Amino acid sequence: MRILGIETTCDETAAAVVGVGFDGRGEILSSEVLSQIAEHAAYGGVVPEIAARAHVEVLDRLIARALKNANCAIKDIDGIAVAAGPGLIGGVLVGLTTAKAIALVTRKPLMAVNHLEAHALTARLTDGIGFPYLLLLASGGHTQLVAVKGVGDYVRIGTTIDDAIGEAFDKAAKMLGLPYPGGPHVEREAARGNPERFALPRPMQGRAEPNFSLSGLKTAVRIEAEKIAPLTQTDISDLCASFQAAIVDVVVDRTRVGLRRFREIAGAPKALVVAGGVAANQTMRQALQRLAVETGLKLVAPPLALCGDNAAMIAWAGLERMRLGLIDDINAPARARWPLDTSGQAVGVKA
Repeated sequence: MRILGIETTCDETAAAVVGVGFDGRGEILSSEVLSQIAEHAAYGGVVPEIAARAHVEVLDRLIARALKNANCAIKDIDGIAVAAGPGLIGGVLVGLTTAKAIALVTRKPLMAVNHLEAHALTARLTDGIGFPYLLLLASGGHTQLVAVKGVGDYVRIGTTIDDAIGEAFDKAAKMLGLPYPGGPHVEREAARGNPERFALPRPMQGRAEPNFSLSGLKTAVRIEAEKIAPLTQTDISDLCASFQAAIVDVVVDRTRVGLRRFREIAGAPKALVVAGGVAANQTMRQALQRLAVETGLKLVAPPLALCGDNAAMIAWAGLERMRLGLIDDINAPARARWPLDTSGQAVGVKA
């Protein structure tokens, strides 16, 4: 079985082909990602109209390249999977319309995939883990703790009440004059800095509910920066190190509480999984690895190439759904918002 995946929910245009062998394990046959960072860098964030136009200009070419690099033609594909949300609606429409056109012409099944579900299931593509497991989904737009009980069966345990983790990294970076996207630059500066120089708060730490709040931490960084302005390079590195240390402490504390809540509602987890763009942060991974060892679990984190938005995860989620007979018709809608928890799980009908 081979699935073509298409991803256009934000500022990466991506196409991939994922197959499955006789052992049922997934294999990435090709994965093409074209980033739009250069187009948006001057604005300090993603401009939806620019993103949508950029997707239109390159998507067809990227799909052709993904098929070529997978050594197959469109007739060899068994289904079309596309991220139908959540995301910037203009970009989502570009990918969804393209996928529908291909599905109509080729008469192949269409799987309209929840982008968050694709992140949630990536660990099954890379590591073949079984259900259930606790997912920490951390990206520029989402911060959630989710009990992943099965394909299409998700219970949100905790979430952010304000900024997402990746958003907090980006905003802190902007305040300190670092380029967009902020996460990698903050991490790089933090490696050179003193994490104990600034006593930044750890919002929500110790609370019984496993939610996150990061806007206060971001404000604390601004206040400290204003106190010592103009900033030297050492100041910037120390602020980044202190900020990153605070984020990591919060994430570990919130995830530990999430694991306790998970056991109450779903029993023993098979693994602790971290996914999303923030999963690329090595300090975060190391701290979560220590938590996993402490709680007797395996930490599963995707390869760096699969942390950000990519079409391989979309194709795999489509493959998982297709194996269960969950396909979508041509009227599948594009969604700017699409909760992952059970009350808003991906739409699909038995074939």
